[in-house]
Amino acid sequence: MPRTRKPTKVKEPIRLRTKELADGSKSLYLDIYRNGKRTYEYLKMYLIPETNRNARQQNETTMTAANAIKSKRIIELTSGEAGIVNHKDKVYLLDWMKTYEENQKKRGKKGISQIRSVTGILKEYAGERFTLDRIDLTFCQGYIDYMLTTYRPKGKLIAASTRNTYYQIFNGALNAAVRAKRILRNPFNEMDKSEKPKMPESVRSYMTIEEVRALIATPMQNEEVKSAYLFSCFCGLRISDILGLKWKDVFVDNGQYRLAVAMQKTKEPIYLPLSNEALKWMPERGDKAVDEHVFELPTTVNQLIKPWAKAAGISKRFTFHTARHTFATMLLTLGADLYTVSKLLGHTSVKMTQVYAKIVNKKKDDAVNLTNGLFD
Repeated sequence: MPRTRKPTKVKEPIRLRTKELADGSKSLYLDIYRNGKRTYEYLKMYLIPETNRNARQQNETTMTAANAIKSKRIIELTSGEAGIVNHKDKVYLLDWMKTYEENQKKRGKKGISQIRSVTGILKEYAGERFTLDRIDLTFCQGYIDYMLTTYRPKGKLIAASTRNTYYQIFNGALNAAVRAKRILRNPFNEMDKSEKPKMPESVRSYMTIEEVRALIATPMQNEEVKSAYLFSCFCGLRISDILGLKWKDVFVDNGQYRLAVAMQKTKEPIYLPLSNEALKWMPERGDKAVDEHVFELPTTVNQLIKPWAKAAGISKRFTFHTARHTFATMLLTLGADLYTVSKLLGHTSVKMTQVYAKIVNKKKDDAVNLTNGLFD
């Protein structure tokens, strides 16, 4: 009799695997291998040690859900390779960027002009007829290289911080395309971390306590501008928030003066307590109505304060925003904790405040090292 051939086993493009964790549980993830490339999708689903019947039943339910996700991913993958996409018509990349810009504008997001800049770069890099479904890892790597080596607005390469911003915008646009089911996945997620643009560590210019004293002692032609700058040194408000501050935003709560401010940059509402030092530099209200501004400042604030700083013997970079940096570093230097300073600044994350902690730690290191060599 002829030997019966065993059916060839077709390898699945996606496999469900587990990873042992320190607590004895197992993390479930998908191992995706296609066209010589391997990627992973961690499902944030876990198998627990089967110590009893309930644990076994829970694991069975988890495995059923994980296999359902795996099946869905296989269908998405094979459909995409067969040219079956979840939308009827192919979308041009530049049209999608326009849609993304309009959606961001409707949500009240800032940086619309930067989205337009990214759209312009993509037009130069890929042309007007490049479709969204053709975007892959090679395209995304090329986009970053193009910004790094070729894109030269006004004849100059863009700064590292700008390059990072433009990467973030395009990455956000591709994530939005995934959510809208225009593409199956964002290729940036497959990119090695080392290949992605990084935001350079920012350098924050701030005034020391001695320099603040020097500024207080130095007269200025426009005393209200001087008061506004020093007010910011003791409360941390940005110039945009000081310009928008009205008397209705100032109130007293159990003897403590506070400001109710919706931050212009982040739109985050904060209730900011005012110290006696801050109150010293706040103008008298007099007969001003609740809807009138606390400070009446000219538009040339930064130009006006530079000669004042020079007269006070300050040669470092000096803008109105240094007052906000001064407030943060002064509080941390005097012992305030990072979380509290973060809330006073209206930061949405403590990570944004950590740059000031690094400044203070550097100051501590410098102070300790002053003794080096004294007793050799």
